[in-house]
Amino acid sequence: MGRFLKTPRLRVPAELELKEKLVYVGRTAKVVAGGRRFSFTALVVVGDGNGHVGFGMGKASEVTDAVAKATEAARKSIIKVQLHGTTIPHEVFAKYKAAKVLLRPAARGTGVIAAGGVRAVLELAGIQDVLTKCLGSTNPHNVVKATLKALMMLEDAHSVARRLGIPVEKLLSGQRQAEHHGSEAQDHAGT
Repeated sequence: MGRFLKTPRLRVPAELELKEKLVYVGRTAKVVAGGRRFSFTALVVVGDGNGHVGFGMGKASEVTDAVAKATEAARKSIIKVQLHGTTIPHEVFAKYKAAKVLLRPAARGTGVIAAGGVRAVLELAGIQDVLTKCLGSTNPHNVVKATLKALMMLEDAHSVARRLGIPVEKLLSGQRQAEHHGSEAQDHAGT
């Protein structure tokens, strides 16, 4: 489960108040001499609504046991997410197997425009304003993993500046100049 996470998982502090959401419950049947034996799979997402989120899967012969196992696994796979106010710092696209997820920052008050597993992950991470698009597979397991992969790719201005070896002010002034030139181009196109 945690194999796809390339970054080290956080040790979960006891003071984190984690909420959980059940994303998916699946049932499989094994035919035996006495009839059918059922097994349940649960996919659970946990988060504190303040930048910490994780997911877990559990399998058991009872739904409640599967959910309990999934919740325990989710608590062990918590990651930290970069937030920019109520949204994300920049647009990000991630792919996990056949599932592709696009996340775009949105203006305050937009809300979480997402479905299923993506919505659960984003809400529990504490993101309140975001636009999303799921492409390819809609398998809940892979969509959740693609969403988490996208969230791990987020960087704030300070970490980008550190990586590039330039001051944050220069990085941000470059963005402002690009935005300014973009608006000038639109003004010239309109005349």
